Amino acid sequence: MKQDSQLYIGVMSGTSLDGVDVALCEIDAMHCRLVASYEHPFPSALKEEILHTITHTVTLQTIGELDVKLGKLFAEAVNSFIEKNTLLREEIKAIGLHGQTLWHAPNSSYPFSMQLGSANEVVAATGIDVIADFRGADVANGGEGAPFAPAFHEEIFSYLGDNIAIVNIGGMANISYLGNELLGWDIGCGNVLMDAFMQKTQSKAYDKEGAFAKSGSVNMALLQAMLKDEYFTKLPPKSTGREYFNTAWLNSYLQDFQSISDADIQRTLLELTAVTIANEANRLHVEKLIICGGGAKNSFLMQRLDALCRGEVAKSDAHGVSSDFLEAMIFAWLAYKRVHRQTVNLKSVTGAKKNAILGAHYAAN
Repeated sequence: MKQDSQLYIGVMSGTSLDGVDVALCEIDAMHCRLVASYEHPFPSALKEEILHTITHTVTLQTIGELDVKLGKLFAEAVNSFIEKNTLLREEIKAIGLHGQTLWHAPNSSYPFSMQLGSANEVVAATGIDVIADFRGADVANGGEGAPFAPAFHEEIFSYLGDNIAIVNIGGMANISYLGNELLGWDIGCGNVLMDAFMQKTQSKAYDKEGAFAKSGSVNMALLQAMLKDEYFTKLPPKSTGREYFNTAWLNSYLQDFQSISDADIQRTLLELTAVTIANEANRLHVEKLIICGGGAKNSFLMQRLDALCRGEVAKSDAHGVSSDFLEAMIFAWLAYKRVHRQTVNLKSVTGAKKNAILGAHYAAN
């Protein structure tokens, strides 16, 4: 390890709720290198509890206990990772903990973004400093509080030149555009609707390689109806989450298309994700589109993106950055920025009044 570099751990569980990603990064002023990574299983009962909490009225007791349960899960993920890699805790400067987004409402009368996963639980169980609550400062300064990926994407991909875009396809899909000015926003649904429909109709967590979608055909009337949704026509800055794109959203469109087969619906949902991403990339005249996140594993989705986008399409792995753990790396890097009291270049992305120091520091000692 370089003399002036430090080790940070990033912990991320996204809207897909498919696992807890842990990334150990060696970071200095110029570089962020992935040293080791690990995916910790996300208990199915806890996943169901989170989804129920998002879609139902619950008590404060339930939310408080869920915060602690998630904190214990994240601590378990970090401790398992440390043991598997025989790491020395004292060599890890801090853990960047995103938490599990429960509700994201930057445009409400009293804007907020709520992530659960008690940082105090993680500190107590790991003995390592934790940086958490990354989104609050941006929201307090008038920003959307998301997406945060563009600032990190600029850090690691700017060497590729201008007219580059990076799209992370998790539960939601977000884009970072590296041009004359850093831009970025949430495009809309990534895997969230496809995963939910697979769970409902096939009792599977996701559509592996897009095989079920590939067996169906696009229903153009349904696709065009969904593409007219107000979120897709809204101009950036904008951000979204499960509080908007969910089964209720999907059912509101499907009620007028009762006779479509499950395979055709799945195919149309995949096309919705592909078209909304391609529309943004083509509008920006993107020459190179880099894909990361769980959606990069969906080979049929990647085929559709390649067919629809005018520029070159490739996974981030082709540029030496793991498509599976790039998001977790972001929060290791954000922890580094917070420890060194550095602002993060996001105001052009989120619409905040100024760039802010992001995150709250929970000290182990």
